[in-house]
Amino acid sequence: MAKFVVTGGAGFIGCNTVERLLRDGQEVIVIDNLSRKGTESNLAYLQRQGEFTFVRADLRDADAVAAVFKQHGGIDTVIHLAGQVAVTTSVKDPREDFEINALGTFNVLEGIRLSGQTPLVIYSSTNKVYGGMEHIVIDELEDRYVYRDYPLGIPETELLDFHSPYGCSKGAADQYVRDYHRIYGIPTVVMRQSCIYGYRQFGVEDQGWVAWFVIAAVLGKDISIYGDGKQVRDVLFIEDLVEAYLMASANRDKVAGKIFNIGGGPQFTMSVWREFGPMIEEALGRKIPVTYGEWRPGDQPCYVSDIRKAKEELGWEPKVSVQEGVHRLVKWVSDNQHLFA
Repeated sequence: MAKFVVTGGAGFIGCNTVERLLRDGQEVIVIDNLSRKGTESNLAYLQRQGEFTFVRADLRDADAVAAVFKQHGGIDTVIHLAGQVAVTTSVKDPREDFEINALGTFNVLEGIRLSGQTPLVIYSSTNKVYGGMEHIVIDELEDRYVYRDYPLGIPETELLDFHSPYGCSKGAADQYVRDYHRIYGIPTVVMRQSCIYGYRQFGVEDQGWVAWFVIAAVLGKDISIYGDGKQVRDVLFIEDLVEAYLMASANRDKVAGKIFNIGGGPQFTMSVWREFGPMIEEALGRKIPVTYGEWRPGDQPCYVSDIRKAKEELGWEPKVSVQEGVHRLVKWVSDNQHLFA
């Protein structure tokens, strides 16, 4: 049995991660402030799955964070998932975004350092740290955009170019996590994640777009497409992401100090509506009406991760196809409509 701390453990990714850890018989400490919609429901769900320690704390409270690592020794892995997750929210309130993502991550790192422990720290970063990548040539096809010169996607060597307050706060945290390995010897690994989707995701229009489109379609809510719907993203089902975390945890010496792109890669991509829409319609057996609006500022026509490094060094690669993942999510939302009332 290993001991894990999961920050944001009642969120979408956190809930699925904690559920897997409990199923594997691990000891788990969950930190969450329960501020996000759906977290209380997720926490109640987890409490039915097994025993774990829950600490209600806000990562902006340095003393509260430090107390967790002072009181709980023998921690093997910290999976740091808590954060502000929407670009639009960061634009509206950049200070709060900074304090949650950058300062909150700093508080986690300092809490670990001051405790004298050296657990592996897995940080949930984002592909947004690469910015708009305006220099990359993109071609337009009938139903999607594609990279002209990057058929395998964007590698970890792409220059950082933080764009939006969210990109800046997550990017700052990304680099702090990396540097705490170099300077303080704490084993850390940065996971630059693409679009993650799956069970217990309470997506909204501004964030978690895959889940939001499915929820809106199932419940008959209005769906607005910003742009032409050809924007392409690589998408990753939640089970595959959790597997990446566990593989990193089992190989701490191999991953310490490294950065990995974790996403669906070039094999698991879809355009935001031109390809995704028909999948939902097939799963529900009916047409889904949508409206189209102007492009959002900074919206990339295409983003696909090059995930070869994770495969080569960890043996990890995604397994749940886009078609299968979308059908699973549609069924889960359809079976759990009461959670979205």
